[in-house]
Amino acid sequence: MYGFTLRRVAETTVPLRDFLMTDCGISRKMLTQIKQGGLILVDGQPRTVRYDIRQGETVTVHFPVEQPAETMVRSKRPLTILFEDDYLLAVDKPAGIATIPSRLHPNDTLANAVLGYYEQIGLQSAIHVINRLDRDTSGVVLFAKYAYVHHRFSELQQTGGLSRTYLALVEGPLEPQTIDAPIGRAPDSIMERIVTADGQHAVTHILEADAHGAYTALSIALETGRTHQIRVHLRHIGHPLLGDTMYGGKTALDRHALHSASAAFHHPLTGEKLIIQAPDPADFQFIL
Repeated sequence: MYGFTLRRVAETTVPLRDFLMTDCGISRKMLTQIKQGGLILVDGQPRTVRYDIRQGETVTVHFPVEQPAETMVRSKRPLTILFEDDYLLAVDKPAGIATIPSRLHPNDTLANAVLGYYEQIGLQSAIHVINRLDRDTSGVVLFAKYAYVHHRFSELQQTGGLSRTYLALVEGPLEPQTIDAPIGRAPDSIMERIVTADGQHAVTHILEADAHGAYTALSIALETGRTHQIRVHLRHIGHPLLGDTMYGGKTALDRHALHSASAAFHHPLTGEKLIIQAPDPADFQFIL
């Protein structure tokens, strides 16, 4: 029994190994796994990676079946699905649950719910999170259904091909701007981050700023992806997120006011241009 199956037609004569790694985007590690538990066919015939494929031949790659981690528990928590195809699942994460299991939150996370959903639809695979959100951040979270798909999305992210926008609520007036300030770990804390000269390069773009009385709704895009980046940068300019008690925000909400509003990309397997959006969360409505 095999898991994910990939089919491609060769456009030139080339060694099969090169075709799989360059044209198909299969990593060296995955190629080793395929050799051990999968199968490679060329026009229906088993071949090794030393085979030279010719133009027009069809290469079929059967990946090994994936197994979730033994410690992963399947949850029956319902999901709000924003998009789904054979390769990708996009869900609207509610605030107040973690994206993946941890020591403090081992079972009832979004990943546990996705694993439970996979069982419902008969999909045998592991969990591959493309973008994680903090526990109190809501909105779009992408899951790759297979390791190969996750690898292709990682390549997409490295080249800036996956863009995400966030909705944030802050106190007081604010103008669109770019915040370019390095971020590092705060002394004596394993969680808190600060702007510090010896930190990692971090750039946040505030694209829009709409005033709503005493508060301002921000549309934000990230150029880099540092831990707590939006939260740290907004505190740095004197406008922490509402509800963000770690970074000095006014306790106007029961959680910090950050929402992953959209994800836009060209699907790395189908080529389709996708814009996946999550509706504004209910607890933002008193301001918006």
